[in-house]
Amino acid sequence: SFSGIIYNYDKEGVHRDETGWEQCISVPLVQPDMFGLLHQWDKLLEEFSSGEDWLPHRYEEHEHNCYTYALAFINSVLTAQGKQHISKSEFTEKFVIPQTKRASKYITLHQELMAKEFYIVHHPEQEKQC
Repeated sequence: SFSGIIYNYDKEGVHRDETGWEQCISVPLVQPDMFGLLHQWDKLLEEFSSGEDWLPHRYEEHEHNCYTYALAFINSVLTAQGKQHISKSEFTEKFVIPQTKRASKYITLHQELMAKEFYIVHHPEQEKQC
């Protein structure tokens, strides 16, 4: 299960939510060489979110939205590490699409199981035979 605060941006500005995101897809961003950042992550995100770029009046549905917010934060972290920025298309291709494909498979499996009234039973003794 998830616990934490979800930062997000819309026409009302930056929000910090503890609930309401139960149906979201989590996209892992911290690579093994970035684990040192984990203890700073919340501080960096709070500082980033306080910037003028994320005031409500700056929001624009197609060009300056929640996706822009997430990618800009990632790029600010990469800049702090002296690494190259990633483009919107690269971020979509490398991070978002693989997770949405995976989620789609699980959703399809769930729908099939519900429609056909199957259920899965764990048999530890069968695992030992493999």
